[in-house]
Amino acid sequence: MIQDDYPTLDGRPLSPESLMMSYGYDPHLSEGAVKPPIFQTSTFVFRSAEEGKAFFEIAMGERPRGAEPMGLIYSRLNNPNLEILEDRLTLWDRAEACAVFSSGMSAIATTLLYLLNPGDVVVHSEPLYGGTDYLIKRILPRFGIGHAGFRANGQADDIQTALAQPEVAERVALIFVETPANPTNALVDIGACVAAARTLSTPTKRVRVAVDNTFLGPLFQHPLQMGADLVLYSATKFIGGHSDLIAGACLGPADLIDGIKGMRLMLGTMADAHTSWLLLRSLETLKVRMEAQAAGACRIARFLAHHAKVEWVYYPGLLEPSDAGYDIFKKQCLSTGSMVTFNVRAMEGSDGEAEAFRFLNALRLFHLAVSLGGTESLAEHPYTMTHADVALEDRLAMGITPKMVRLSIGLENPDDLIADLEQALRSV
Repeated sequence: MIQDDYPTLDGRPLSPESLMMSYGYDPHLSEGAVKPPIFQTSTFVFRSAEEGKAFFEIAMGERPRGAEPMGLIYSRLNNPNLEILEDRLTLWDRAEACAVFSSGMSAIATTLLYLLNPGDVVVHSEPLYGGTDYLIKRILPRFGIGHAGFRANGQADDIQTALAQPEVAERVALIFVETPANPTNALVDIGACVAAARTLSTPTKRVRVAVDNTFLGPLFQHPLQMGADLVLYSATKFIGGHSDLIAGACLGPADLIDGIKGMRLMLGTMADAHTSWLLLRSLETLKVRMEAQAAGACRIARFLAHHAKVEWVYYPGLLEPSDAGYDIFKKQCLSTGSMVTFNVRAMEGSDGEAEAFRFLNALRLFHLAVSLGGTESLAEHPYTMTHADVALEDRLAMGITPKMVRLSIGLENPDDLIADLEQALRSV
């Protein structure tokens, strides 16, 4: 469900970028501080034993939550910084509720553990981020949870093929997609996944759709508005945006998020007060950062596409009407984003790793590091780094080869970044 009752000014709905400065926080409750203080505390004092009892009754679901707000109890359960952050994060996705976690993987793992039971199957797009791939294929099977994959290549028929596998249709409980895919930028049709899930749902079992929206962030793609049940982020990336924190988020309808928060409480995977405060700082500049990064990435992708030492560039902004993902891009993406992946041109008889390494080692302005979405530009080698724990045959089948390089474009001058790429490519 989508939230529609955000603040207005003279009847005009306020934009998320305006609300990022104040939504969910009353300065008069904190000595007039224009920014929320850091509530660096593990526990909170009750005014009376009766109040403490009431707070716990609401927290444990023994008293209706809507009748009165849940008071502050303990920072594993709730904290003012965490609560303000969760309120503010709902704005871009127009979500009813949000849960923030200690990392992107803790957001994904906690959500999947809440949604899935032994005997269930996860149908998922491929490729996924390496950690997600490992969780679904190597950890969840230990708990009796199966999986079936389909290629992220813009073809809706592949989703139906995965769902038609023996025992999958009867057991599927969740369709989990990452779009654009990490690291190939391939697109998945969210609407087709939602339609498939609705077809497979029954009065006693709802098949859910969850979307990892990290690559386009909360600005440039809105899965909840396309019918997805949940949207997830590694908030470490664009939402945090400064490479100085680790966090994750899950957003969706209030009833689902309440259940996920219950699982988070028992696993202890919530974000801490200081991380929440840093994320609140970052949200204030999210729009200007992401727009500037995307503008720079467009120029860099076009430069690479015309370079003799580059074999292929994976970037949504370069899709042509005849390409498989073009219609999906036009339908569900609001920007081309700032992630650019490309293959270096390898010498005959080479798999391309040596050429890719020479390029990476020659960079001067780009940082050779994993992660993405920060203010600084990063370059990495997915085959041996972020996706090294994906099975070799799967990596190659997904197009993650030794000649692939992934770039995250930051806020440096694009002309300077292009100059760095130009000089580094001379070494290939």
